[in-house]
Amino acid sequence: MRSGDTIMALSSGTLPAGVAVIRLSGPLVRTALDAVAGGIPRPRHMSLRHIGHSRRLDQGLVAYFPAPNSFTGEDCAELQVHGSSAGVKAILNDLRALGLRLAEAGEFTRRAFENGKLNLVEIEGLGDLLNADTEKQRQQALARFDGGLSREIDQWRDTLLDLRAEIEARLDFSDEGDVSDDLPVSWQAQLEDLEHAIGKALASVDSGRIVREGIRVALAGAPNAGKSSLINALAKSDIAIVSDEAGTTRDVREVPLDIGGQLFILLDLAGLRDTESRAEAEGIRRAEQAIAQSDIVLWLRAPDADDVAKPATHGRVLTVATKADLGPLTGQDLVVSTETGAGLDDVINRLRSLGEDLAGGEPALVSHARDRDALTAALAGLDETKRAFGDWELAAESLRHTSAALERLIGRIDAERVLDRLFASFCIGK
Repeated sequence: MRSGDTIMALSSGTLPAGVAVIRLSGPLVRTALDAVAGGIPRPRHMSLRHIGHSRRLDQGLVAYFPAPNSFTGEDCAELQVHGSSAGVKAILNDLRALGLRLAEAGEFTRRAFENGKLNLVEIEGLGDLLNADTEKQRQQALARFDGGLSREIDQWRDTLLDLRAEIEARLDFSDEGDVSDDLPVSWQAQLEDLEHAIGKALASVDSGRIVREGIRVALAGAPNAGKSSLINALAKSDIAIVSDEAGTTRDVREVPLDIGGQLFILLDLAGLRDTESRAEAEGIRRAEQAIAQSDIVLWLRAPDADDVAKPATHGRVLTVATKADLGPLTGQDLVVSTETGAGLDDVINRLRSLGEDLAGGEPALVSHARDRDALTAALAGLDETKRAFGDWELAAESLRHTSAALERLIGRIDAERVLDRLFASFCIGK
């Protein structure tokens, strides 16, 4: 990415389409609008213009957003034109002739970061919002993008500044009579409140991750226990191969399912048994690994399938009696028949209930591995501060470590390490 260039991109998706949005940002935006749109429209108002430099290429709406009050902080513009592949190509060629270049992936958003319009956690929220498939993912991503986490971090940083000011005053002015050797009574309470707030946020990372990545539900059991039939019935699609031949499923198949606005990832797994087939044995190994890492395990039992021992898992386990039309099984949490459809609603309702429990009530603002690392480091800094209490130099240094962890989270320091990876996941024109 080269700063100082004026960039352009089609931001509205695949052509042909009803409308195409061409986005511009950089110092040549005003020049480009003069040339291809017959002048600069009134800021932040749509204006109907003929589009084209030396010849008319199209007609569309033009909007101009002057710096610094734009998405990137630079002069920006949008051309809303007809979504013709030939028309868009011709307009981009006109703009290229004026000195603009095509933007790289995520370059608009990176410029917004570099110009102080967004910080890293807000950018991650924007990325999550663009990728959201369910209502809860949308709510969580929007809360992060809107600055919910940024405001909490700002409050924590303000508290840290107050705590550090008291300690560093005793370092810098220890010989002044008006600076007491003892810290104010409220200092310790502020430290403990801050530790509690950051600890609470850290504890919500898992629930935030579950909303963002989805709840992993393993359908497990012996061969022919009805795993593939149940996953097809829940997904209302013939996704998995159903056969009465044992060992048909040999890999982990993931099926996304939206239940009550929460994303569930259903895992169709190989049946568990002893086998001499190397291919099936590998499928069973992968199944056991998926079960161990799942948030929920539906342990399936059927009247015509042998019982096998349940593998270890940290997830919630529900025992499901399948093929209820063939005969009853007792002592199960749920009973279903994919032939008649009986009990399927009960499975959906139980998954919804468990999902609400795992994901929590309000959307968590922290959900990324970076969040966990930064908050863990911040808490470690506060713990060092308490252990260094009385040694003002060590205590001040520990508080600086806590501040640095939060600064890294929002991208105030050490941002370059994550920028390339972060913006590479964005689409062109964003």
